[in-house]
Amino acid sequence: MSWIDDKATEELKRIREVEARQIYPYFRQFESGGLHTTIDGRPIVNFSSNDYLGLTTHPAVKAASIAAVEKFSCGLSSSRVQATTTAHVELEARLAAWFGFERCLLFTTGYQAMVGTIMSLADRDTTLVLDRLAHACMLDGTFLAAGTPMRQPEVRFFNHNSARSLARVLRTRERKNAMVLVEGIYSLDGDESPLAELVEVCEASERTVLLCDDAHGTGTLGKGGRGIIEKYGLEGRVPIVISTFSKTFGGIGGILLGSRDVVDHVKHTARSFLFSASLPVPIVAAASTVLDMLEAKGESLVAELHEKAAYMRKGLLDRGFDLGKSDSHIMPVMCRDEKKALFLHVALIENGVMMVPITYPGVQEGEERLRLNVTRGHTYEDMDRALALLEEYGKAFMIV
Repeated sequence: MSWIDDKATEELKRIREVEARQIYPYFRQFESGGLHTTIDGRPIVNFSSNDYLGLTTHPAVKAASIAAVEKFSCGLSSSRVQATTTAHVELEARLAAWFGFERCLLFTTGYQAMVGTIMSLADRDTTLVLDRLAHACMLDGTFLAAGTPMRQPEVRFFNHNSARSLARVLRTRERKNAMVLVEGIYSLDGDESPLAELVEVCEASERTVLLCDDAHGTGTLGKGGRGIIEKYGLEGRVPIVISTFSKTFGGIGGILLGSRDVVDHVKHTARSFLFSASLPVPIVAAASTVLDMLEAKGESLVAELHEKAAYMRKGLLDRGFDLGKSDSHIMPVMCRDEKKALFLHVALIENGVMMVPITYPGVQEGEERLRLNVTRGHTYEDMDRALALLEEYGKAFMIV
């Protein structure tokens, strides 16, 4: 046994204890795709999915992927430098136009898009300013940049969604340039960023740019689903937006949106882009088909999602559940106790409803919750069933 085995054994004590009690909730094996799936042969309705418009298993999306497999196979066996297809370039142009930006660049994952963009743009003249609840991809991109010899930007944090705190940090920064990193919707709390206020603070601060990660707003916010910028009419005032294919677009992949020169700079310098395999064309084809649907009927798709989210929110609040800071289709069911969250998850999944628990270190102790995401693909019967089970077991476990 080496020291790495000793370290792993020590660090895994908490997980091994949960496994022994048969309440370990993660890495459950889906036997089919979609919001309605099976686990261990039992039908399951998944309320922890990010398939917000329910389009992942749409027949047209699957057909486009199958056709792309026939033409390009599953992968291109190299990075985009030498494995770019017409499908990649065409989709980048369409996405740039749809979102209202000069350029778009596709990464293999959203995580890589964020990490690569931060590392390409931040240097010793930069202060990176992050919301206190920034996503792991922002944190990792920031810390990688800060650890890069000869670049090493200053790193600062501001209080969650506080324009006043942001302004104070920008006034006291030590570097001449600043990049502020925020999200459109925060994925664990389900609360929107006060983006208009943050834009005003950034515009009033010299040599400051704003980067918005709108992964959870794409397809869910704005009349046509273009995200939080469309919702609040901020077109042209947010220089960089990063999004993903792993939510609304039903696949995997990262989206970088910005000016021509900024995107081309990242394209030629981001290590997570240059040294990672090209996004498979079947995924590109699927995303392109989802974009067809958003262009044709995005308003009705988004409206249906909002109607179902409102229905579920009312049902949860009427039953006394604490939804924390949520004001979106992402509604954390606050348990505020790890054991309660784990046992509620087990009770629900035994009855065919999946809501994944989020516990420390994913959230602070005392902030434990179940992840409940309402999607357009959920039926009212799905929601009624989930509400009834939550009410029954919420009372049993003294959550409500």
